[in-house]
Amino acid sequence: TYILASHQLEAGKMVMNCDWSKPETSGFFRPAQNALRKPLGFQDLVTANQGRVEGGSKQLAAASWPRPPAYRYERLDRNSQVGNCIPLAKIRMGTWVHDLECHPGQGAKLARAAGTYAHLIMAQAPKCLVQLPSGVDKVIDSRCRANLGLVSNPNHGARQLRKAGKSRWLGRRPLVRGVAMNPVDHPHGGGEGRTKGGRPSVSPWGKPTKAGFRAVVGVGKGRI
Repeated sequence: TYILASHQLEAGKMVMNCDWSKPETSGFFRPAQNALRKPLGFQDLVTANQGRVEGGSKQLAAASWPRPPAYRYERLDRNSQVGNCIPLAKIRMGTWVHDLECHPGQGAKLARAAGTYAHLIMAQAPKCLVQLPSGVDKVIDSRCRANLGLVSNPNHGARQLRKAGKSRWLGRRPLVRGVAMNPVDHPHGGGEGRTKGGRPSVSPWGKPTKAGFRAVVGVGKGRI
């Protein structure tokens, strides 16, 4: 499996994936920064308190008691790390998100293009109001998951090809009009001037290409 890289998400960062079908019991933890610190022993405390502790052996023993060990783990804030995948109900309002689900457990369907993001406007169970990159406000189930932040490579839409060769490098072939071809190459080819031969628009193989034809084909089929 893979995830879409979020903007400013570096290699080595730890991200989490919260599954709505599995209830959270103990929270999310990570190793604390001071977890590897060695606790002071008896001799270390005696040496450190030698110039401060005065009196009897009771004060020296009290000062040399071992300190409680440092906590080895600390609780994670799910809304602090870019790239975390958590349900919409647990995301703060006003957060930028991407890779939204349309239905719980369906997988990312919305805001997946490079540099795109959605805006969480209102989060009230069981529905959330999200503004999509197109500007449309969509109501989504609050159990649907989303990634924090925006998709990486935000400058993708601002790039320029500069020359026709770069389009060919991307696998885009030229588009030639049928009326500009010869009759042997296309049904619209040939003739004097820009004429289609008095027939509706068709493909090079003679199939109608208008949107109305594609919508009508297959209507009523498969009904019981």
